[in-house]
Amino acid sequence: MSKRNPVYDFTWCPGCGDFGVKRAIESALVERSATLSESIENSAIVAGIGCSGNLVHLQEGPQPFGIHGIHGRTLPIAYGLKSSRPDLNVLIVSGDGDFLSIGAEHIGPQAKRNLDVTVIVMDNGVYGLTKGQASPTTELEVVTSTTPYGKLDDQMSPLETYLAAGVGWLASSISTQVKALQQLVVEAMAHPGFSVIHVQSPCTTYNDTYAALKGNPKEGIEPLAYPVPEHHDPTDLLSAYGLAKGGRIPIGMVYQRPDSVPSHTRLEEARERTGATQKTVDELFTAMVI
Repeated sequence: MSKRNPVYDFTWCPGCGDFGVKRAIESALVERSATLSESIENSAIVAGIGCSGNLVHLQEGPQPFGIHGIHGRTLPIAYGLKSSRPDLNVLIVSGDGDFLSIGAEHIGPQAKRNLDVTVIVMDNGVYGLTKGQASPTTELEVVTSTTPYGKLDDQMSPLETYLAAGVGWLASSISTQVKALQQLVVEAMAHPGFSVIHVQSPCTTYNDTYAALKGNPKEGIEPLAYPVPEHHDPTDLLSAYGLAKGGRIPIGMVYQRPDSVPSHTRLEEARERTGATQKTVDELFTAMVI
């Protein structure tokens, strides 16, 4: 328990990858605030359900506003927030279970709208908060409490999913590379449109993938994670698909659409073009009266 929240103890297990993500976000917000001479309170973090959601309660230093929402609905909540306050810098923190299972249906619509938010997905390959059940990114045939015969559905490829949904700014990272992740968060927040950073954030209790991600050259074990090649062109969608389908985990910038107009700018341009005006709440309710 804490003075800030005496009801629930928002903690992570020792060694949890989410600690690194938390530090990267904190540092990125401070950097953005200093660069733009803007208060951190002009930022808001929308969190989903799961271990990743604790991040909104554990921020240290200057505090952004935070919303700990319901399972799988970070994007609808962020859509409402950004639509009503387009001046706010909105971040989403979520996990593979929250964002890529019940929340996956919202990725496509917001990518097509080009909602101007930054999404940071912490992927540990399990439902960690509820004791290690299989998630969309759990490997095939892995035995968990919900898959006693082994997982029977194929492992999701998050990067392929984002690209297919139309995400216009996509990066892949790992929680141990805090400085590099911090820079990606800064760049993602500056991007005018929908940006996603998918972070490998191992669960030391139920799915410790640190060794697999790092590899062991002495024992001939190839690292699962590897740096994005220098020759990769992030503006080339086919090249981005090649990275996503490569069977390993590229770390770095995957894709950035050359031209990006965010949803709130599209709306303002449409209003100017058509001369339409925003109806008041009373006008909307009156129109519904029978």
